[in-house]
Amino acid sequence: MTDTSTTARPTQLGFRVVNPATGELAQEFPNATDDDIQDALASAQSAFQSWRLVPIEDRATVVTRIAQLFTERAEHLASIITEEMGKPIAQAQGEAKFCTAIFQYYADEGPSLAADQPIKTISGGRAVIQKLPVGPLLGIMPWNYPYYQVARFAAPNLMLGNTIILKHAENCPRSALAIAQIMEDAGVPDGVYANVFATHQQVAEMIADERIEGVSLTGSERAGAIVGEIAGRNLKKAVLELGGSDPYVILDSANVQESAAQAWKTRMGNTGQACNSNKRMIVMDSIYDEFVSELTERASGLEPGDPAVQSEGTFAPLSSRAAAERLAEQIKDAVDKGATLHAGGKLVEGPGAYLQPAVLTGVTPNMRAYHEELFGPVAVVYKVSSDDEALNLANDTRYGLGGAVFSADEERACKLAMQLDCGMSNVNAASAGGAGMPFGGAKRSGFGRELGPLGMDEFVNKRLFYIAD
Repeated sequence: MTDTSTTARPTQLGFRVVNPATGELAQEFPNATDDDIQDALASAQSAFQSWRLVPIEDRATVVTRIAQLFTERAEHLASIITEEMGKPIAQAQGEAKFCTAIFQYYADEGPSLAADQPIKTISGGRAVIQKLPVGPLLGIMPWNYPYYQVARFAAPNLMLGNTIILKHAENCPRSALAIAQIMEDAGVPDGVYANVFATHQQVAEMIADERIEGVSLTGSERAGAIVGEIAGRNLKKAVLELGGSDPYVILDSANVQESAAQAWKTRMGNTGQACNSNKRMIVMDSIYDEFVSELTERASGLEPGDPAVQSEGTFAPLSSRAAAERLAEQIKDAVDKGATLHAGGKLVEGPGAYLQPAVLTGVTPNMRAYHEELFGPVAVVYKVSSDDEALNLANDTRYGLGGAVFSADEERACKLAMQLDCGMSNVNAASAGGAGMPFGGAKRSGFGRELGPLGMDEFVNKRLFYIAD
């Protein structure tokens, strides 16, 4: 998620499962034909005419069944993505079960969130704001959370009465098919949800097609720029959740070892491949040396492990060998220009996508690591000597996804957190995760929100309905 070029489309290798732990090609899937795409568009448009008329309480019954199936099938779903993109098996199971919470949240809260909102009138009469579905939507999903990302897009829009065409990441075809099977088994009508193994050209054509009313992308800046440009040219609503380089500010700590442990655990979640991970740790000088020492100890001595069989002292692969190589290049650029690598940061020999978890300090603005998103297991730590310096550094990024501030003095932490230029600001917590918590960013991290009540406010016709006296 570091390339911001919009001059060329990324190379597409096709839908295939390559085990990042071994580098072995497990399975390939054919791309959709143009006829397949046309069938999906026609079915989505046709299904919308009936799905929009189904009472929202009845749609909630279907969405509740989707929720149940994600937990019932959690072990099987987890095994799929562990092989596809290397997610540690326990985290993979947790992701599947979190989808249950998301779908159930919208099944429970959706009817009230979509209810008519009365408004006051000046001239008399009765007026309400209605939240009506808009039609077929295109979702373009990433590989790092293959189920969760789909859930937060699909759940509110199924409740609203929109229909969905889903294009998943090329390295997640099995999980894409597993989701489609859940939809079918839960009773989602034909055409309301469809998975397509579309090419980049077919995606562009779908966005431009008059039957598609909106597009949601979670991915890189480059992909966001391309999708946003096509959507804008065709006057389509877009939601873009892009990269992040979240500041994680520690102003003080009564237990530095515990603070470092929490920061390390947060950074290593999903092997560091999360948009809202704490990629920039900004630590007050009074505790900086001890904090870095603790991180270094935790990073040292780790061995590559099988993500399907978790054990202490091991780390999982990145999503691909290419991803690991890109991250290694970013680390090398920083070290070559004067940064200090305290631990890790080296590629593991062999075909797997393993890169030793790293601790990096001394990063300066002339280095790629200062400006680019490091999408992997690298803890970058900065030393500051005042709250103002911490704030200036925290906001010195083109990204604006999330941020966190820690202090025993809550008022002090809140004062700084209130000034973070981001879409999600947290005090004394890495993040406020949960189905009811809106997710999204500012600046080059994109626009629009998913999850929570705001997740049902994106792809809707907010229609004024007025009846005169």
